[in-house]
Amino acid sequence: MAEALARSPDYRVLRRLVTRPPYTPTVGPEIRTAILLDTETTGLDHRTDEIIELGMVKLDYSAEGRIVGIRDMFSSFNEPSTPIPPEVTAITGITDEMVAGHRFDDAAIAAFVDDAVVVIAHNSGFDRKFAERYWPVFEHRAWACSVTEVDWRAHGFAGAQLGYLLNGAGYFHQAHRAVDDCHALLEILDFVLPTTGAPALALLLEKARKPTMRVWAEQSPFELKDSLKRRGYRWNDGSDGRPKAWFIDVDESALDDEIVFLRTQIYTQDVEPTVQRLTAFTRFSCRI
Repeated sequence: MAEALARSPDYRVLRRLVTRPPYTPTVGPEIRTAILLDTETTGLDHRTDEIIELGMVKLDYSAEGRIVGIRDMFSSFNEPSTPIPPEVTAITGITDEMVAGHRFDDAAIAAFVDDAVVVIAHNSGFDRKFAERYWPVFEHRAWACSVTEVDWRAHGFAGAQLGYLLNGAGYFHQAHRAVDDCHALLEILDFVLPTTGAPALALLLEKARKPTMRVWAEQSPFELKDSLKRRGYRWNDGSDGRPKAWFIDVDESALDDEIVFLRTQIYTQDVEPTVQRLTAFTRFSCRI
């Protein structure tokens, strides 16, 4: 019945995501290893909130960005120092009883990540900050973000939320559990984009490898904040040690145009804004 519906232009069939079994690793110079990572936490502040669940999937991929197979999986609960907020339990389904007595095995986590050349998360700006605070091994890895480093709408998807993407790839799954979300992300990254003819992973890695420039519009006139927002600037409140200012990340090739915009439209004078060069090793880090 499902096959008959799938052949009809009037229906789309979503299939339950089935976890791929591990494969026997292939040895070769063109095979590389990545980690898919997801955290569930007690809140949004990486400085004070705690991780209550960590999920990881280790996979091998080719130089062309094609997934070869899953090597291993990791899943663990962690009991926080305070009760899990009710709103977190409502979203994740994780209760105080489920995490009671559980602790992360830091050595096992470091060993799991040790041979990976890149860590991929579906919102690395969130997950990397938490991971670095708990485990220094993540500070020295390249990171890629499958939310911000792929323009999913340009490739025919309704949005960048994990559920939307998974549905677009023809699946549904149990959302908001760490390792389940990692398996969902794997299928999304293995999905061949009709616009490129290549897996989404290839596009993500290509984007992640390119340096970007962070431009800070410090001490910009308050009345021009809407102009900055329309341009794509985001506000940083200064509470994280970074400047209290508007900022934007642009490709290296667009840096000169961005500086011209600030000089002519914002400051109306010849200024030298603060510029940081970001790579996959520094992007999304709490240190930048």
